[in-house]
Amino acid sequence: MPLVVVPTPVGNMEDITLRALRALRGADLIACEDTRRTMKILSRYGIRTPLVSYHSFNEKERTRTLTERLSRGETVALVSDAGTPGISDPGYELIRSSLEAGFEIDVLPGATAFVPALLMSGFPPQPFLFEGFLPRRKGDRRRRLEDLKSFSGSIVFYLSPHGPVKILEDIHQVLGERPAVILREISKLHQERIPGSLASLQALLGEASLKGEMVLVTGPRPRRTEPENGYWQGVALGLCEQGLPDKEVVKRLSEEYGIAKNRVKQFLHSKRREKEGL
Repeated sequence: MPLVVVPTPVGNMEDITLRALRALRGADLIACEDTRRTMKILSRYGIRTPLVSYHSFNEKERTRTLTERLSRGETVALVSDAGTPGISDPGYELIRSSLEAGFEIDVLPGATAFVPALLMSGFPPQPFLFEGFLPRRKGDRRRRLEDLKSFSGSIVFYLSPHGPVKILEDIHQVLGERPAVILREISKLHQERIPGSLASLQALLGEASLKGEMVLVTGPRPRRTEPENGYWQGVALGLCEQGLPDKEVVKRLSEEYGIAKNRVKQFLHSKRREKEGL
């Protein structure tokens, strides 16, 4: 079996499987994201297989050299720093190239952060969408969130330690208010579950210096029920008094209350005519 994709623990070293240890021992070479982190696992279990770095900065170059070694019949084990390679981690390029070249691959089942996070969130696990890390650039990130807006189930995000407040702010602004849970330090000693809403979690991250790896799970999109007669009209007039343009008022009423855009437009138009005495 030339290429073996080997999951490694996301936090607790004891989560590694017997098959994973056997694969690491039996490989001719281990391609890993960070040789220092992988060496800790190998040292703990007395494994002396040679290591070579394989990360986002050298992925394309390393893929070529590793496929050459696979072509010579060598067995390469692929690992990431934590979890399953290729899932929000380097690995996809090597897996794809190996399959295209006709090499056999074996993907071992094992650790990943999003499954325990989804189940610990308490939100319905079906349907769910795993998004992982959002794009770093704000414009790209918001465009991607617009694509996710129509999904009605639970969504799992990985929060980058760099600027999580801004990321949560974009998620809240684009997806709207939803129940949400942050899971941090999954499977580690200080594992923590923080339930709330997107608004409350955004405020919490802004006030507290939460450290460590975090997973955000948003609950299903709330079902929209039309508010009592007269309520949304009052909201619309209030927004107009704040100086918001009609286009923005229509958008907000449609997104937050599920009111048809044409209905809001007609209401605003009629109120304007009344005000003008027509």
